[in-house]
Amino acid sequence: MELEDQLNKEAIPKHIAIIMDGNGRWAKERGKARIFGHRNALEAVQETTETAAKIGVKHVTLYAFSTENWNRPQREVNALMELLVNTINKEIKNLQKNNIKLTAIGDLKSLPSATRRELAKAIEATKNNTQLEVILALSYSSRWEIVEGIKKLCQGVKNGEVDIDTINEETFSSYLATNNVPDPELMIRTSGEMRISNFLLWQLAYAELIFTPKLWPDFRGPDLIQAVIDFQKRERRFGMTSEQVKA
Repeated sequence: MELEDQLNKEAIPKHIAIIMDGNGRWAKERGKARIFGHRNALEAVQETTETAAKIGVKHVTLYAFSTENWNRPQREVNALMELLVNTINKEIKNLQKNNIKLTAIGDLKSLPSATRRELAKAIEATKNNTQLEVILALSYSSRWEIVEGIKKLCQGVKNGEVDIDTINEETFSSYLATNNVPDPELMIRTSGEMRISNFLLWQLAYAELIFTPKLWPDFRGPDLIQAVIDFQKRERRFGMTSEQVKA
């Protein structure tokens, strides 16, 4: 039986979040500089997103660059930004061909101007695509996002636009960067590390977490499908008992 045939097409997660980890270690194992790993991760991104679109996932959020990543050696950061610019520019045609919409979340103002320019160009070019939305988390951290959301909410209260007594989880969620997409049902992290690393802390409250030892440059479509199969085998109780869920 083909791996894809094991999927329950009625229970495909609408939103999958991915921490793409292990590029540096992948390069080190081959005696190369870390940027070599980043370059060879592009095929994993392309195949994973195209597979997600094929099986019916509607949103994929990729943790591409965290606010903490700015603390890496300047040479690596510069190379990453240049790689990002070149990749976005080259991928617009593929995104259009596969009907994939590109968006981004994070402190985008902190990105170099060339990166922002290419990103804005790709977002504008793909804004009407409907098969899959790929959300790049760039210069992103969840604590930063939550603090920014609190600031905006407080400003709304101050301006009389929000009644403090009516604020609930839904209200707060509407002030986050992901306000227009459902929370991820599944989060995948590659490389064997078992932590969330300041990624979508609010949104992942009830997500199923899958940690794979495979380094990100080696991750492919079948790995995504296997993760979804594993996700579908789990019982999601949301605080209820197993008997209540089955009822």
